[in-house]
Amino acid sequence: MRRIRKDDQVEVIAGKDLGATGRVVKIFAERDRVLVEGVNYVRKHERIQSRRGGAQEGGIIETEAPIHLSNVMPVCPSCGKATRVGFVYETEGDRRSKVRSCKRCEATF
Repeated sequence: MRRIRKDDQVEVIAGKDLGATGRVVKIFAERDRVLVEGVNYVRKHERIQSRRGGAQEGGIIETEAPIHLSNVMPVCPSCGKATRVGFVYETEGDRRSKVRSCKRCEATF
């Protein structure tokens, strides 16, 4: 089970966007990277290309780039602070499920 999932709110703890928060858009598990909304903008130079539907404009385009998992920390929904993630087993009747929990306030999410 992963500590960070899609649509989690995360805070950047290292790098040029230190302290910024955003929502996880996509996870690249094989490279241990996540794409966070509004964080790690990079400039990309694109040339003009012709396509069937019409020409695509070229120039300098700003896009979001993936950031390494070790540089982000999930934000707890209950206490609202960046926290480490622990795992707790919850039992409901005869079912047992593994749930993520906040190490700071011990709330599950």
